[in-house]
Amino acid sequence: MASAPQPQLPLFYNDLLPLNSRDHADWKAGSLDSAAYLAATHAIPLTSDEFVDAQRNFPIVFTSGENPLPIALFGLNEGINTFVGDDNKINDPIYLPAYARRYPYILAKLQPGSEDMSLCFDPSANLLGKTEEGLALFNADGTPTEYTNGVLDFCRRFEEAGQRTKLFMDELAKLDILMDGEIAITRNDMPDKPFIYRGFRMVDENKLRELPAAKLEELAKNGMLMLIYAHLFSLNLMRVIFERQLAQGKVPVAADGSPAPALN
Repeated sequence: MASAPQPQLPLFYNDLLPLNSRDHADWKAGSLDSAAYLAATHAIPLTSDEFVDAQRNFPIVFTSGENPLPIALFGLNEGINTFVGDDNKINDPIYLPAYARRYPYILAKLQPGSEDMSLCFDPSANLLGKTEEGLALFNADGTPTEYTNGVLDFCRRFEEAGQRTKLFMDELAKLDILMDGEIAITRNDMPDKPFIYRGFRMVDENKLRELPAAKLEELAKNGMLMLIYAHLFSLNLMRVIFERQLAQGKVPVAADGSPAPALN
């Protein structure tokens, strides 16, 4: 079974294999009980469709550099996820972004230059295999089972949400209302040594307020204004995530006790 061409694998994925009835006719899918694949990830890609749900649990920010993308922050420092416990389980009732929920499946282009996408999976997740128990992937006649069709539908809807997210980000770029973000958080026991978090982008509220009334009305009607405010409201959770890290002993400090450089 040849792996799909993969010059650079997406976040979480260690390998990709196309799912097909020839090689996987008698394979079954188990359940992904462990969140180990999330444990060392502090930022998870998010679609604009998810802003309203995600803003209840995570700060929503945008990546820096060209072509920024929305991400949900599970931690404020590289490699720190405050929602995955030492048992590699998510013990809080949180909204899990669709990007993480689709793992280990993904739609991928197998042929360079082709727009056709095939359902693939990461074999390193050990979710699929020749096992006695689990959900069958294919029927006896080689057609996908209801389970496999459900997975395919979920991945297709995720790709469609990705296209809507691109349109949302393109509009933000046209409005020119994104700015480099910086958040300073002070511990009660270190009032003179704030922890500074940079390396992300956020909406500039001043620029947002300065938009013409007609443009704001248009944004309200097409739903973009609601998404922008969901992002802005979610920034209040920066301190909540910081406090989670602090309680878990995961706030990095330098040898002299001062805040260590923080990236997100």
